[in-house]
Amino acid sequence: MIPIGKGIAAQIRRLMKFDSIQKTLSDLAFYLRDLSDQEFTKPMNSLSGSSIGEHTRHIIEFFQELLTGYSSGLVHYDGRQRNAVIQTNLHVALQIIQQLASQIELSNKPLLLKSNICDQDQCIETNYHRELMYAWEHCIHHQALIKVGLIELNKTSVDERFGVAESTLSYRKQCVQ
Repeated sequence: MIPIGKGIAAQIRRLMKFDSIQKTLSDLAFYLRDLSDQEFTKPMNSLSGSSIGEHTRHIIEFFQELLTGYSSGLVHYDGRQRNAVIQTNLHVALQIIQQLASQIELSNKPLLLKSNICDQDQCIETNYHRELMYAWEHCIHHQALIKVGLIELNKTSVDERFGVAESTLSYRKQCVQ
């Protein structure tokens, strides 16, 4: 890997939009705070029987695995814990989301990504910023599903931008002009 000078590294940090990722997590917590424990864990028809809590756990565990991988040098999303407490205890989920938002702003470094493909473990080279972008986009995708669940629960005050990728928002803005 080619070393990056300090000036370029600072530009990359600015481009990473850590604040946008933190806002995405904050937005998730904002809508979750409006739920009761029962609503958080309720199997939803519109989510094929899964709950908002299950989608929240999935989001959380991708970020957790990335942070664990940052320390170890190996990211393995397939090996995440699938901790049922996160999907059944709204208070715990909200605490973890807050912690994650405060922990993601890390410098870039090389990582290995381990994935099971056709029943075989494969490893490829990646880096923290690339995987953080992936976790962010993955989060937004699951927020779109959570939004469907919120609508099923008649939570009508959900912002139209919640669960929509920034590129889609930019495209929509261009179409209006």
